[in-house]
Amino acid sequence: MAQSPILPKNLVTILRQRAKNQPHKLAYAFLKNGETEELSLTYAQLDIHVRAIAAKLQTMCVARERILLLYPSGIEYIAAFFACLYAGMVAVPTYPPRRNRVDKRLQAIANDAQAMVILTTSEILAQKNQVLTYTPELAKLQWLATDTLADELSDSWQMPEINSDTLAFLQYTSGSTGTPKGVMVSHGNLMHNSAYTTSIWQYNSASTMVTWLPIFHDMGLIFGILQPLYQGFPCYIMSPAAFVQRPIRWLQAISHYKATHSGAPNFAYELCVNKITEEQRATLDLSSWEMSLNGAEPVRADTFKKFNDYFKPSGLKPTTLCHGYGLAEATLVIGGAKKPDLSVYYRIQNNAFEQNRVVAATNNDNAQVLVGCGNVATDAKIVIANPNTLTECQPDEVGEIWFASPSVVHGYWQQPIETEETFKAYLADSGEGPFLRTGDLGFKRDDGELFVTGRLKDVIIIRGMNFYPQDIELTVEQCHPALRSSCGAAFSVEIDGEERLVVAQEVERTALKNLKTNEIISAIRRAISEQHDLQVYAILLLKTATIPKTSSGKIQRSACRAGFLESSLATIGSWQHYLEEKSVDLQYNDCCPTTVEKIQNWLLIQLAQKLNINAKEIDIMEPLANYGIDSLTAIQIKNSIKSNLSIEMSIGTFLNNVNISELAMQMISKRDTITQNQIEYAKTELVEVEI
Repeated sequence: MAQSPILPKNLVTILRQRAKNQPHKLAYAFLKNGETEELSLTYAQLDIHVRAIAAKLQTMCVARERILLLYPSGIEYIAAFFACLYAGMVAVPTYPPRRNRVDKRLQAIANDAQAMVILTTSEILAQKNQVLTYTPELAKLQWLATDTLADELSDSWQMPEINSDTLAFLQYTSGSTGTPKGVMVSHGNLMHNSAYTTSIWQYNSASTMVTWLPIFHDMGLIFGILQPLYQGFPCYIMSPAAFVQRPIRWLQAISHYKATHSGAPNFAYELCVNKITEEQRATLDLSSWEMSLNGAEPVRADTFKKFNDYFKPSGLKPTTLCHGYGLAEATLVIGGAKKPDLSVYYRIQNNAFEQNRVVAATNNDNAQVLVGCGNVATDAKIVIANPNTLTECQPDEVGEIWFASPSVVHGYWQQPIETEETFKAYLADSGEGPFLRTGDLGFKRDDGELFVTGRLKDVIIIRGMNFYPQDIELTVEQCHPALRSSCGAAFSVEIDGEERLVVAQEVERTALKNLKTNEIISAIRRAISEQHDLQVYAILLLKTATIPKTSSGKIQRSACRAGFLESSLATIGSWQHYLEEKSVDLQYNDCCPTTVEKIQNWLLIQLAQKLNINAKEIDIMEPLANYGIDSLTAIQIKNSIKSNLSIEMSIGTFLNNVNISELAMQMISKRDTITQNQIEYAKTELVEVEI
């Protein structure tokens, strides 16, 4: 790796310099309801308030103690975070306590961090007794409301000793509520990552940020809040709720403040396209918008296209939206598409991709389009490794992304075993390392462009083929208007030694009153069958806003899987293959039916047996795809027709939206090979009962 560039010392030094050299320049402003400025601070005002909080902290505990931050999005959250750094403490960003609810994740974070003090607002402090009723672990901590402290305290502040290895904060990552992991982010990590993102996304003192991302999340904190300070430009903040309630607020703020930079997960861009009307769009001027990060969840090429096309009339540049890939263990960003370059799209063959190979697609191939996320920093290195053999993959293979860089953090707080497993990876053949094992799958082209394809532990393997859950989840959410975007999970469970697909999906709140369960489930089965050639083992329709997610909004597939197995998900409608014996058990002789009605019944029984579902569920007028038929099932039915009825059918017949009624008619047209003396239909009475 090349030598690291000379970087600013730390955030404390940077803020102190800004307060001295640019005292009256706006640092941060909070937009009430996402629209009007409620509170703002210049660099000088921020520095004074931060020093006052830090001085108070220095009287309460010694340096390097962990400080829990319980704030809603806003200026006070930012001041409290910087105050921890000014005091030489370790900040632990979290979210406000949830009202009248037990919050096991917050309890676990407080316990794991062994925090000494809680910083919060006077409003939350007034509700302390109620909070402790549901989160009793917080009772042993000292509580301090920072919005009522006098600025005069700033005079007693003492500059702490800080070097590049000094911990700045613990970023708690995704994981089960009982075992969250605190990523140890140092001042040196922050400086290196900020320098890299500055180089690719071209921030400068004339830039302007608009952000609604949660501050307790690494993307919201580092990208949305710390990067503006690093380069000395103003930042306008709104709450996540303000954006979700009215997505137009985000783009209105960008238009009004002539913002140059912003960012959000993929779902936010989809929400803007779906919820912002053409009349609202006509009021926007997005010509100032130079760069917008799309990250924190699977990035979809069609989202780039839809967003760019829809907001082109508002002056949006085709180079604005860009893919950024990273994770908390790498501070934030590992690779990002460089501005002002256009995004890199790569169309690859699906068939090869399912075998972990990367082959460029031709026009006639079954293909998908991936979005590149640029090259890593010059003093960093990416290796694509086989997660089983721990050797470097061939250039055309998908493998686990391993990363070495000064941005890689110091490990997990008080978890040496997990730290060793994740941060100390070495290639088995060459011994090169150590690398951070990201747990993400991807590949790197010859030009260095990095592509991320999914999570290692989330890959679904059925019949030796790899399926990426985010691809199935996109298929599901788009197959019916009653289904919520970015609120579904696809995962596998083992049934009788075989991996089977399960889908859990939230429905829109507006669909709850008159839920068309059968229609929705049929649409899901059909979409997955048609687009992925897969059968679904079970489908769960979930109540709005109940699917397990991380604090940053990512779907927790492992938690969904556990909830399915434990029957603990908030299910309002479901469908599942029968586990008991086949719904109909008929013995067929070497004879066959010849009338349309009898062939329909015969086909119905065949389909029920092959898919392991009850024959009563099957409508002979519905396409076979609605019941999840895949190519393997089609082959089985084709062979059964040939062996029992002596009729030759093509595989394509079963996969082209044909229903049982239509299929029976096609078979009758070929009944020249069927003679009347072959007709002897077994157990007719049982068939009539079951059907």
